[in-house]
Amino acid sequence: MTNAEPPTPRTVVPIEHALLIADAFDQAQVTELRHSVASCAHAAGLREERLDDFVLAVNELITNAVRHGGGQGWLRMWAEPGLILCEVSDHGQGISVQRLDNRNRPAPDTAGGWGLWLARELTDAMEVATGPAGTTVRIITATAVTEQHTGRHRLE
Repeated sequence: MTNAEPPTPRTVVPIEHALLIADAFDQAQVTELRHSVASCAHAAGLREERLDDFVLAVNELITNAVRHGGGQGWLRMWAEPGLILCEVSDHGQGISVQRLDNRNRPAPDTAGGWGLWLARELTDAMEVATGPAGTTVRIITATAVTEQHTGRHRLE
């Protein structure tokens, strides 16, 4: 290369997120997987109530996958700067639009129906892709928050 030649453009490769867990599971692995989620989320920066809330939300999703999604599922959890993300997928029959659109708290005496509601309430964001071939639920929680005067968590 001479000084007269333009420099070759560099390709910038984005840094991949830090994959923490990628596992298939069934009922026999739910407890072990919940403990792994707690350990990895703590190592990635979640603490105290935020950690407990995230682990409970993931537990609800993996339990739903086992109960309603064909008896097994797949979990992927990763960290991005300031965030912990988790996806739980299954091959069940999907979730009805009516159930997805219902954001009301289940009645206290209701035996089921708490899983998605809890996951939505306990995390900062939740996305659902569902259909007759299965469901994938992604939850996101920030590792750092501040308390507003309302007591709700706010992303920094």
